[in-house]
Amino acid sequence: MAKSYRKERLNESIKELLSELILSRIKDPRVGFVTITGVEVSKDLVTAKVFYTVLGNDDERDESKQGLESAKNFLRKTISGELKLRNTPDFRFIYDNSLDRSVQIEDALKKIQTDDDSDPAPDDDESLQE
Repeated sequence: MAKSYRKERLNESIKELLSELILSRIKDPRVGFVTITGVEVSKDLVTAKVFYTVLGNDDERDESKQGLESAKNFLRKTISGELKLRNTPDFRFIYDNSLDRSVQIEDALKKIQTDDDSDPAPDDDESLQE
């Protein structure tokens, strides 16, 4: 299947512009420390999944999502003008939990390492006597 470089460039352009707009132009206090991790525009260019992470707990994530949803029309209008798009995709904000999963995996690996370090190694002399 041929890769659409135009769509990939559009994904990256929208990601960069959204990141900049959220950082500098969105004044909604509900939008916390949001990082746009990726954008996937649909084949028909009608919708775009916008993946994001938020520094904070579940309540702060929910508030940030509400703030992003509230700013959706402003973001679409600004991006349409900046990128000179005839039709700007409708944004679907999706929380990217890959960072959370990686932290959980790292914690599990540390726990395994700690458990292994605390288990005494079998004494070679004792194993020979049996």
